[in-house]
Amino acid sequence: MKKFLDQDFLLSTDTAVKLYENAIVGLPIFDFHCHLNPQEVWENKPYENITQLWLGGDHYKWRTMRIHGIGERFITGDASDWDKFAAWAETVPHLVGNPLYHWTHMELKMFFGIEKQLNPETAREIFDECNEKLKKPDFRPRAFIERSNVKFIGTTDDPVSTLEFHQLLKNDDSFKTIIAPTFRPDGALFIERPTFKSWIEKLAEVSGINTDSLDGFLNALKQRVDFFHENGGRASDHDIQKMEYVETTKQEIETIFHKRLSGGELTDEELKAYRAFLLTELGKMYAEKQWVMQLHMGALRNNNTKMKNLIGPDTGFDSVGEFNFAEGLSRFLDALNQADALPRTVLFNLNQKDNVVLAGMMGNFYDEGVPGKIQFGSGWWFLDHIDGMERQMKDLANVGMLSHFIGMLTDSRSFLSYARHDYFRRIVCNLLGVWVENGLVPADMAILENMVKNIGYYNAERYFLER
Repeated sequence: MKKFLDQDFLLSTDTAVKLYENAIVGLPIFDFHCHLNPQEVWENKPYENITQLWLGGDHYKWRTMRIHGIGERFITGDASDWDKFAAWAETVPHLVGNPLYHWTHMELKMFFGIEKQLNPETAREIFDECNEKLKKPDFRPRAFIERSNVKFIGTTDDPVSTLEFHQLLKNDDSFKTIIAPTFRPDGALFIERPTFKSWIEKLAEVSGINTDSLDGFLNALKQRVDFFHENGGRASDHDIQKMEYVETTKQEIETIFHKRLSGGELTDEELKAYRAFLLTELGKMYAEKQWVMQLHMGALRNNNTKMKNLIGPDTGFDSVGEFNFAEGLSRFLDALNQADALPRTVLFNLNQKDNVVLAGMMGNFYDEGVPGKIQFGSGWWFLDHIDGMERQMKDLANVGMLSHFIGMLTDSRSFLSYARHDYFRRIVCNLLGVWVENGLVPADMAILENMVKNIGYYNAERYFLER
């Protein structure tokens, strides 16, 4: 019987162990999509305790605590940090089979050297030990990043951001990791939100361009794309719940735009037309800059209206949607391709039924000399577990090309989440190792080790940074 989280964790064959030891140990991390706060990195924020570092903003953990019956006071409420940690410790033993059980113990081991299982009996000891270590300088954000050997971090940023802390970090010679902004224009795309009018006023303020007209609005967005590019931005990201594409005209969108500014309520068809038009215009801007466009598709957002009104959106009440977006995605990509303005694009799904849809869609669009221009992104959110990641890679291999895959991202707000990259890399090694042991792949270790290194780091580095 193997020991939990031993050195061969998730590696079930000799080939998998060799691949991990020869190709993964020492390999840096390219984290192209996350939600870390660059201000916390710049200030090298000290954390008073493990609760603030570990549980604050982590809706993965919040969600499972609610499923376990923990009261909201101990999740996002006014309970003490110790009581919140104790509530998490009470939840963890019930998470066997959930990746959070693995991640929790991997993070304790990797960053704090703690190999005890977290439960109500060990909670106080682990809480105190972590807190004592957090008093030291090498238990702050920069040290966590450096210890994890992270070479690149792509944050998620509002177009109206000043990028102040990205600029400060870029000019700080003592910190070597690249922290690049990622253009996330939710404020522009979700025209129906109550905050839209105030958001475009802020856009006008930061860009210096009047946004009262559609042309002004588009020019202001273009100015922000230019600004992000000047400050190291090389990618955009989009929350696309339903990928619907309708052909429209600029004149029709101008009418919709002014209808919204004058306080009118838009129909579903008008919203579809507006989003299709704006996303296409943005795609053209990204292609001009040779950016990567990321499409995170299929989330069913804010299902619990009562809790959204009580504690706000994006607090753990989202789930997997069931949308058919094959045709809409095809028409959208094709429209950009016909205009010679299709950027490198990463397609993420949240429902496993869409795996082959996206893996197959990749092959429809290409550029000569650009390996894997359209990417099927790694298992994301509700799919970043062992089965989800294996299934994603098998489907990609079956109908596409696994060797050009750009690998894992953390999609996290925690500086401890780099353990997830090790989790993913072990799964990659094990998948290939099993194929070798079963005679499905030749035991050519030079080819396989190179493939693992590329999936683990180099494909992403080339994809996002080389032109």
